[in-house]
Amino acid sequence: MTDRLPPQGREIPMAVHSWAYREMIAKSLLGTSNNKRLKAVIDKAKRGEKVTLAFIGGSITHGAGADPLHTACYAYLTYASFKKTFGQTGGEAIRLIKAGVGGTPSELGMIRYDRDVLRDGAVQPDIVVVEFAVNDADDETEGVCYESLVLKALSAENSPAVILLFSVFESDWNLQERLSPIGRQYGLPMVSIKDAVTEQFRKTQAEGRVISKQDFFSDIYHPTNAGHAIMADCLSWLFTETDRSVMVSEDTVIDLPPVIGNDFSGVRLLDRRNGPDMVKIDEGGFRATDSDLQFAEMDDHSFGTPQFPNNWMHTAESDSESFSMTLRCKSLLLVYKNTGRDDFGDADIWFDGQHVKMAMSHTVKWTRCHAVILHRSEQSEEHRVEIRMAAGHESKRFTILGFGFVD
Repeated sequence: MTDRLPPQGREIPMAVHSWAYREMIAKSLLGTSNNKRLKAVIDKAKRGEKVTLAFIGGSITHGAGADPLHTACYAYLTYASFKKTFGQTGGEAIRLIKAGVGGTPSELGMIRYDRDVLRDGAVQPDIVVVEFAVNDADDETEGVCYESLVLKALSAENSPAVILLFSVFESDWNLQERLSPIGRQYGLPMVSIKDAVTEQFRKTQAEGRVISKQDFFSDIYHPTNAGHAIMADCLSWLFTETDRSVMVSEDTVIDLPPVIGNDFSGVRLLDRRNGPDMVKIDEGGFRATDSDLQFAEMDDHSFGTPQFPNNWMHTAESDSESFSMTLRCKSLLLVYKNTGRDDFGDADIWFDGQHVKMAMSHTVKWTRCHAVILHRSEQSEEHRVEIRMAAGHESKRFTILGFGFVD
């Protein structure tokens, strides 16, 4: 357990060694799973070998609500607990990869997985925690992107252990019912914060409530320090239970019919850095580069990292020429910038000569990376994409952050 006490708390501090607390934490573990991969990683750490824990998700994984964000968030606390429990010689061989970006679903997560988790092939995580259960209401595919991301992680050559983490909003809502069948299909460990905390929220202190809803949440979406500590303890409970269980003999089977869909499991990021080497691009009036971007504190960093810095931006001074791209693909997604700035406008998206979407910069009025599907097919064919400023928005700014494509 993390043994952290909540500085934001208004009640008596949590009795983290009490039976009631441990009972609450134990409720987070969803059923049985294939423990072969996770147990192998724990054994690897006990031998003093290098182990990398990776976390990908939305703002909760980013650390929103935690203070300080980079060391009081559940991802860092889980890493610290794993290092203390299983690491050797002070845990120097245990590494943290934290890749949470606020306000984004798995539709974007699957595109940035290679960059933000695998670090473009430089990292092979041993454990991957996927946390999108409260962000995926915005997933256009209602689970296909999530399952594709899970399979993308599972299919790595080093056979990482993939854990599905179901966080929860103050309203007791998440997408666990939609997403947990994916975990059951592939025999994955699953941890539900909803199952751990929501029932006891309704109790009084006299009835055994461990923590109130107001002390668990910093707002209607994000945990406090106490909430992040509970999330970390739930994951640590999974590690403890796995450590004392017998390893199953057979690895999880990946080559199964998808529960929802796996259309995007091979998705790759295309941006200004690698685009010219992969496809034919004419930047047109989108020749500038936007530096006013969404930032996220990655790993254990206290500083923010700009998201999608290798972008294409249209400015007020740009000419009216369209951005155009010709590529061979099955599916294509556009990632563009949302913002509250008045000098940003909308752009029309044309695919093979047909208008398919208007990308609106003010979908939300804060700086965010927004992904939308432009094309989805089972066949790989050559296509032409054209992006031009919408009528009346020619003197506005618009930023193409990048693309996700399946070839």
